[in-house]
Amino acid sequence: MSTSRAVLITGCSTGIGRATAERLVDKGWRVYASARDVEKIGSLADRGCELLPLDVTDETSMRDAVEEVERREGAVGVLVNNAGYSQCGAVEAVPMEKVRRQFETNVFGLVRMCQLALPGMRRQGWGRIVNISSMGGKLTFPGGGYYHATKYAVESISDALRFEVAGFGVKVAVVEPGLIRTGFADAATGSMTGMSGPADGPYAGFNAAVAKTVRDNYERGPFLKLGGGPETVATTIERAISVGRPRARYAVTPSAHLFIWLRRLLPDRAWDAFVGTVYPQPGR
Repeated sequence: MSTSRAVLITGCSTGIGRATAERLVDKGWRVYASARDVEKIGSLADRGCELLPLDVTDETSMRDAVEEVERREGAVGVLVNNAGYSQCGAVEAVPMEKVRRQFETNVFGLVRMCQLALPGMRRQGWGRIVNISSMGGKLTFPGGGYYHATKYAVESISDALRFEVAGFGVKVAVVEPGLIRTGFADAATGSMTGMSGPADGPYAGFNAAVAKTVRDNYERGPFLKLGGGPETVATTIERAISVGRPRARYAVTPSAHLFIWLRRLLPDRAWDAFVGTVYPQPGR
């Protein structure tokens, strides 16, 4: 069989997913852009992308998307697992249904997409998987415990997967964006809706401070100068799937390099003191 280089990207409605679809199709890749609502990515068809409905929390939707690419191309040659969002809020305060939804989208959907695409990659003896993690997979900010937990999971799963599939000609890379100017802040703060509780609740002030910090960092704060646009991540993804031996990890933007380095440098207590300069500590 001929080797398929067809690219399937999850989460193309906005931000990194959309920018990646646009860049890759402009560079000559055969791109299947996907989203839960295909109408939201209609403009990508005008750029030359094939469109697929895909919800990474729905087994039938995931299976149908992969089977459709295999029917047309023989195999998914490149899988870019981009779909995800940030669930913010204090660990005690986030309802369990929201915790489960966070893991279903950011972790279980990613894993299942790999499981579905890998048989085709193995058959043809070639494949690339790019898992979008975050600098948040290497460090943790208060109020983002569940989001960070999912990204830590993506990091460890990718490490295991990289070793397990290398002998079949499949390469796995992780991309770790820092501050990216997308709709991330709106989604993150919106995820806290209904969790403020009573005005005198133990986490009411903390959750409000977390929301403000996220908005400031992504919209107007000093750290924004260390960020970048989604096209910077798209460029890195293109590099990861184009080279013969991709790196295991690609940190993207100065903010990612700075914070990952800082977390590696600081002991736990020093890190807690550092984040305490930005976030108020509940109970004090």
